[in-house]
Amino acid sequence: MQDILVKATVEGVRIYAAVTTNLVQELNVIHNCAPVAAAALGRAATGALLMAATMKDEERIIIRFEGDGPLGRVIADAKGNTVRGYIQNPLVILPPKNGKLDVGGGIGKGNIVVTRFLQNAEPFNGYCELKNGEIAMDIANYLYQSEQTPSTVALGVKVNKDTSVQVAGGYFVQPMPDANEEVLKKLENNIVSMPYVTELLSAGFSPVQIMEKIGQGFKVNVLETIPVCQKCNCSKEKVGAMLMALPDKDFATLAQDDVTTVHCDFCNKTYYFKWEELNAMKAAKDKKNS
Repeated sequence: MQDILVKATVEGVRIYAAVTTNLVQELNVIHNCAPVAAAALGRAATGALLMAATMKDEERIIIRFEGDGPLGRVIADAKGNTVRGYIQNPLVILPPKNGKLDVGGGIGKGNIVVTRFLQNAEPFNGYCELKNGEIAMDIANYLYQSEQTPSTVALGVKVNKDTSVQVAGGYFVQPMPDANEEVLKKLENNIVSMPYVTELLSAGFSPVQIMEKIGQGFKVNVLETIPVCQKCNCSKEKVGAMLMALPDKDFATLAQDDVTTVHCDFCNKTYYFKWEELNAMKAAKDKKNS
């Protein structure tokens, strides 16, 4: 199944659902994740995409899970229909908890930190304590505590015995100001009785079918279907521009090495710059600015 995110409304309630199996597997391979790390990173990436879908195309959101657990820092960075991710300790192995991957134990206690980059505005930062480290409830709790927007978030990643990702996805439900209390109660009852996200996806449910299950008893108005993917926005040109922006004193220290290396933690690419190349780039920049 192609990775897609579908937007819909039900009686004044916003419902988004996504299948992200392929992009989560890409993140899994990029970071060489053990199962619990793959689940944590996949949930975070899917959650970031669902939150980014509430924003304008050129706006961006970064979600950081800063816990004291063995996985360390987990970051998801989404813009439009793309997401990239990072996990500090991807090789951590933990015993299952109640028969499931112990993502909460891997994340531990700490904070969720959310940064929104909005058009024509300064970046907005918000944070609150992690609820249980399981990612979905932490995002929902953040939205309620820090942004005063009650929401339901469900996320899931199922990992095969060979550590590949079998299915991944999630959904996001948020009432709009004109939502009716009776409608909200019915949707809440529908959600409580639903199977886990991974069970639905393993059974072949599409995002639209998941939304129809959430909105059972009401008409689901599908608004938009968007392909989503893993994509890092780094490039040698951008890294070079960053090096050119260094103060002259700091730039001069690069001459101590024949080759300067810069590594991207999100996609694990390493960029190499010979000193002669950097010096020529610097000379061209100085000439342009003179």
